[in-house]
Amino acid sequence: MNLPNKITLSRIILIPIFAVLFFVESIPCHYFISALIFILAACTDFVDGHIARSRGLVTNLGKFLDPIADKVLVSTAFILLLVRQETLTVLWEGEWVAIYAGVCIAIILARELIVSGFRMVAASTGLVLAADKVGKVKTTFQDISIAMLLAGADFFEIAIASKVMNGIGIVALGIATVLTLWSGIGYIVKNKAVFQETKQ
Repeated sequence: MNLPNKITLSRIILIPIFAVLFFVESIPCHYFISALIFILAACTDFVDGHIARSRGLVTNLGKFLDPIADKVLVSTAFILLLVRQETLTVLWEGEWVAIYAGVCIAIILARELIVSGFRMVAASTGLVLAADKVGKVKTTFQDISIAMLLAGADFFEIAIASKVMNGIGIVALGIATVLTLWSGIGYIVKNKAVFQETKQ
């Protein structure tokens, strides 16, 4: 197993650690610590890809593990945030915050499932679909949203910092959702030949 694949595997290993730290309230600042673990895991996504491309170490195993690690990490984080809704309501209170976050996260997760299925169909026809730039920007905003919501939930002693982080997280979540829809629709439209191939 080469270095990029080992880094990708470390991201997968960090996911359950991140989840445990999120829930263990006996650990001081557990939300903030889980935010640091999430940021570390998210950063490995950029590192493994850069090393693999720059050193010519792209492998089939890496192509398989990398997108799975990314999706599981982000999906886990979003689901945990919905489970503990106090992470969402630091700045704004009310039922609308949970509804807003729930709809945004449902759209994001649905897009990931649809695009993953689309890629599977494309692969079965021999087509290789490259990721688009909008999708990469979308991922960045998702990561910012998750990190800010987690960190903000543990700064109650510094109310202003907590509210600022939470506000950034909520806004970034909305931006990520818009970019998710944009990239998802664009991805399918640009590669609509996949459906034509499956009909033949």
